[in-house]
Amino acid sequence: MKYNGAEIIIKLLEEQGIDKISGIPGGTNLPIYHALNKSYKIQHILARHEQGAGFIAQGIARTTGKAAVCFATSGPGVTNLLTAIADAKLDSVPMVAITGQVPAALLGTDAFQEVDTCGLAIPITKHNFIVRSAKELFHVIPEAFKLAETGRPGPVVIDVPKNVQLEEIELQEWPKKQEEIINKNMVSLQDIEKIANMINRAERPLLYIGGGILQSNAHDFLYQLAKKNNIPVASTLMGLGCFPADDNLYLGMLGMHGAPYTNLILNETDLLIAFGVRFDDRATGRIAAFCPNAAVLHVDIDPAELDKNKLTNFSIAADIQMVLKELLPFLQENHRQQWISRIEEIKERHPFCMPEANASCHPLNIIKRISDLVDDDTIITTDVGQHQMWVAQAYPFKKPRRLLTSGGLGTMGFGLPTAIGAALANPDKKVICISGDGSFLMNIQELATLADLNLNIKVIILNNGGLGMVRQQQELFFQGNYIASSFITNPDFTGIATHFGIKGYALSHLDGGEGFLEEFLLAEGPCVINIPIACSENVMPIVPPGAANDQMMIGGEQLA
Repeated sequence: MKYNGAEIIIKLLEEQGIDKISGIPGGTNLPIYHALNKSYKIQHILARHEQGAGFIAQGIARTTGKAAVCFATSGPGVTNLLTAIADAKLDSVPMVAITGQVPAALLGTDAFQEVDTCGLAIPITKHNFIVRSAKELFHVIPEAFKLAETGRPGPVVIDVPKNVQLEEIELQEWPKKQEEIINKNMVSLQDIEKIANMINRAERPLLYIGGGILQSNAHDFLYQLAKKNNIPVASTLMGLGCFPADDNLYLGMLGMHGAPYTNLILNETDLLIAFGVRFDDRATGRIAAFCPNAAVLHVDIDPAELDKNKLTNFSIAADIQMVLKELLPFLQENHRQQWISRIEEIKERHPFCMPEANASCHPLNIIKRISDLVDDDTIITTDVGQHQMWVAQAYPFKKPRRLLTSGGLGTMGFGLPTAIGAALANPDKKVICISGDGSFLMNIQELATLADLNLNIKVIILNNGGLGMVRQQQELFFQGNYIASSFITNPDFTGIATHFGIKGYALSHLDGGEGFLEEFLLAEGPCVINIPIACSENVMPIVPPGAANDQMMIGGEQLA
C-alpha cells in the first residue's frame, strides 16, 4: 500500500478520534486538504480567518477536555493562528495545530510565504515539531496528542513541509495504534497525611480553586471535600463552574473584580488551600499582601507553578483529582460554626450589590435575566472586557465547562468562534456568546462561518459604543484623559448580521424588551441581538493596579 504524507496525516487524525477540523487552505497545505476530501469521518469547518479557526478548535477542546485540531497554511496563515495558540497555552487548552510549510529545500531562503513556524511558536506552545519525512508522522502525530492532553494540557504545533506531504512511502500494513498507558504522578501517603493534618488543624481554611480543577475533572471530589470539612470556596475566572454558585459555601470570584466580601474573607483565612491555580496578578492583587495571615498549601500538576509567584508552606506537583480522591478519607468532619458565622457577617457587611430590579438595561441585570431564562447546561462564551467581568460576577455557573472565556491572554475576538466550536461539539446544548461591540468586531467575519453551519448560537452584544474597560481605566486611573476608547463610527450590527444571512435584532427598537429576550433565547437557529448600554457603566468593585485586594474601589471610592 502506498500513502503520501498528507494521507498519513488524515488517517492518523481519524485514529485519534478527530471528527471535526477547522482551518483555511493555502498553497503549502493543499496536499493535506486533498487527502482530507477523501475522508468520510472528518468534517471540515472553513473559518474566515486562521485566528477564528484556532478559537473554533478551542471551543471544541474547552468543552470536551480533548485535544482539537486546526489547520493553517504557511506564512500569514501561521502568523494569524499564533494568537489562538498563545491563548491556549496560557489557559492550558489541549490543541494540535497542523501547519503547512514551504518545501524543505527552500527553508531559510525567504521563499514565498515562508516563516520560521517553530521559532515563532516555541514560547507559546507546550511543544512543536517540524516533520522531516513522511515516516516520522507515525511518531509525531500520536506524540503531539499525548503531549497536548497529558500533564498540564496545552497547544502543540506540527509544521509539515509540502514535500513531506507529497512524499510517498510503501507500507506492507498500516501500523497498529499503540495504546498508551498514562502514568499519573503518584502522591505519597506521607504527603496526603500532611495535607490532611494542615486542613484538620486549621481554624479558618479557605479553598482557592482554578482551572486545574477543571482540567483534571476534579469538581465532584472538590465538592465532597468542601462539604465534609465545611470549607468555603473562592474561584478564579478559570475555575468558575467547578463549584456550584448556589451553594452556601461558595464565595464567588476573587481578585480584581471579585465581590467585596470575597477579598475581605481571604484576608482572614489561616490556611489557603490553593488547588490548580497559578497565583496570577488578577486574582491576587499585590502578591505580598495576598492572604497575609495564612499558611499556604499549593497543589498543581505543573511543578513550575509551585513557589513561582507565592511562597508556600507546603506544595506538591500532582494531579488534583488524585490528591482529592486520596485526601477525602483522612479529613475529619467539621462544622466550623465560628468560621462560617464570621463569613456570613462579612458577607452581610460588604455585599456584592446588584442594581435595582427596575434597571432592566443595566448589564448585570441583563446577564442575570439571561441566566434565569436558560438551563444549567447552557454554554456561555464571552469576549474580553467589561461584559466578561459582568458575566463572571452575575452569571451563576453551577457546572464545569459551561463558561468559555479567555483568561490568561485576554483575547478580544474570542467569543464568536469559540461559540461555534462549542456548538459543533455539543449539538444538544444551547450556546450563548456574550460580547461587547469592541470585541465582536475583532472576529466578526466568523458570522459567515456561523451562517454556513446554521448553529443554534445566540450572540448578545452589550453595546456601549467603545472600548469599555479601557475607558473605565482612563476614568479611574488616568485622570479622565479619554483617548482611543470611543468609536466614531458605530456599525449597525443587526444589519450586518442580516447581510451575513443571520437574523439580527436591536433590543432598543422593540417594545417589551424582557419578553423579547426570552423569545430570542428560546428560538432555534443563530441570531445576533444588539443591546445598547450606558457608556458610563463601570465594573465594580475594581482593585487598582498595584494595590492589595482589600484596597478595592467600590462606586469610585476605595474601601481601605
